Amino acid sequence: MLRWLESILWIVAVVAISVYAGTEGERWLSQAYLDWKFERSLALPPPAVPPGDIVPYTAQPLGRLEIPSIHLSAIFVEGVDERVLRRGVGHIPGTALPGMSGNTGLSAHRDMFFRHLGQIRTGDVIQISTLEGIYEYVVESFAVVDPDEGAVLRDVGRPTLTLVTCYPFYYVGPAPKRFVVHASLVTEAP
Repeated sequence: MLRWLESILWIVAVVAISVYAGTEGERWLSQAYLDWKFERSLALPPPAVPPGDIVPYTAQPLGRLEIPSIHLSAIFVEGVDERVLRRGVGHIPGTALPGMSGNTGLSAHRDMFFRHLGQIRTGDVIQISTLEGIYEYVVESFAVVDPDEGAVLRDVGRPTLTLVTCYPFYYVGPAPKRFVVHASLVTEAP
């Protein structure tokens, strides 16, 4: 009986490690590929896409999100479906693009790219690099809200950034709340 239990536990361990390694590998490879595409796009002349148009996931990455205080650097793309969020940070459809007037919304899984978002503090710098320029935001506030709280993405009449992820960070299964970070644009370098 113990030998049978030991065999089952070894199988479960191998499957769990394989799933984890596959997920981390997919995330790493996707980010490496998107980073390569983004760097390549920066070196080329600007695309013929009118400003403000959204480029689908399969085309170009929209930019790079960097938060030095929590050691985060990730490419973001359009959308927040499971395919996008498994591979990177997603730009929430219907929100402004970085640097534009309005609220730019970015979302990511709490157990992947936004794992350390709970360590962010008021005054921390968030930098977003796009083909149009580099935008620096400063964190103004953070809060825990209900998942259907749409007011967190409202336009406040000036360029802002909102980061959204599930909360609590180490909850098992679908999390009941959302952790939201609000930041304001402070500098813009074309």
